[in-house]
Amino acid sequence: MWTLPLFLTADYSPMTVFGLYHFPLYIVNGLHYNMRMAYEIFLKKGEEKRIAAGHSWVYANEAARIEGKDKNGALATVRAFDGRYIGKGYINHASKILVRIFLRGSEDDSDELFYERIHRANAYRLSLGYENCYRAVFAESDDLPALIVDKYGDYLSVQILSLGMYLRKQRIIGALVKEFSPKGIYERSDVAVRKKEGLPEETGVLYGDIPDRVQITENGIKMLVDIKRGQKTGYFLDQKENRFAARRYARGEVLDCCCNSGGFSLNAATAAERVTALDVSELALETVKNNAELNGFRNIQTDCGDVFEKLRAYKAEGKTFDCVILDPPAFCKSASEIQDACRGYRNLNLSAMKLVKKGGFLITCSCSRYVTPQLFEKALTEAASASGRRVRVAETRTQAPDHPALLSSEDTHYLKFYVLHME
Repeated sequence: MWTLPLFLTADYSPMTVFGLYHFPLYIVNGLHYNMRMAYEIFLKKGEEKRIAAGHSWVYANEAARIEGKDKNGALATVRAFDGRYIGKGYINHASKILVRIFLRGSEDDSDELFYERIHRANAYRLSLGYENCYRAVFAESDDLPALIVDKYGDYLSVQILSLGMYLRKQRIIGALVKEFSPKGIYERSDVAVRKKEGLPEETGVLYGDIPDRVQITENGIKMLVDIKRGQKTGYFLDQKENRFAARRYARGEVLDCCCNSGGFSLNAATAAERVTALDVSELALETVKNNAELNGFRNIQTDCGDVFEKLRAYKAEGKTFDCVILDPPAFCKSASEIQDACRGYRNLNLSAMKLVKKGGFLITCSCSRYVTPQLFEKALTEAASASGRRVRVAETRTQAPDHPALLSSEDTHYLKFYVLHME
């Protein structure tokens, strides 16, 4: 039998994905072939324990070696040091998070798998009674790392935070349309964390049309949500149960600090005589006024300014309140900022405690994922001691159940909510 001689040479082509990785171009008998071999990441000894327990992230410094060659953002297999299979996820050489695992068995990242994951995530929320507004997909907690989907009535707001998910955006949109039949899908990937993935910040309509304001109903209250310009994906859905719980403690004069679009203010207004909604953003306060008018509330007034400065000014004026609500933005974005964040929480809560009448309540929150519940409670304890008052914990809560936390991942358990009784 006659066979054609095989002459194999290799040349590294400038073909790249986002300019991040070169893969080899092989020349066989003068013909060019792209020979890709799926990535396999072998972890250092012992590094598989956290990941095998359910955590999704594989950090670059946990890899002992990487075999195979493929494009950046491709599906990669992760193995223990001895070769045992751990799972599969999308690789990104530009990120400290080398792989985000979301496949633990023999399944592949097909269109059907994306739809099944989204359908399962939505079914969980529906089983809890959510209908009008809720987080439909919560990233790692729903086995879809770096993907956030919030439902606002007939519209969806989406954040895509990793290269792997970004490269499969159309697949995600198709699954969302199939599951929700929305009137519109809007992307809110305008977050700095995308830079760590080598991605630009992006916003825009992905499907259908998006109005300037979307009306939702939360706890029986009508709310106008600005999906295009509002905080995060438009509104903070993780506090909805906590906002309802705040009604129990709202009485007399209430001060709602960092009120954003007025979620806590409007819930408090159902029980209190008067609510002062405080925020540094005039745009946010305009939304509060519109939401108050939409619901016929006449007991809400607004005040614009920095929360630290305003609390000191209220103290100097001799103002006091029956209930003060603190729901500030995250005080730290990285582990290096934890100490400053804890100091900020201590000082902010101390200023608030000085304004609460005897027998009143301080409702205080932290959404900084790097500040653990233990650290937050320590800051509150220090503030209480400095205030010279006896402080009791009436209630503690966390994020709403449509934001489920994984026991294997502290990063998913981020929201701390304390109700303090000030004696």
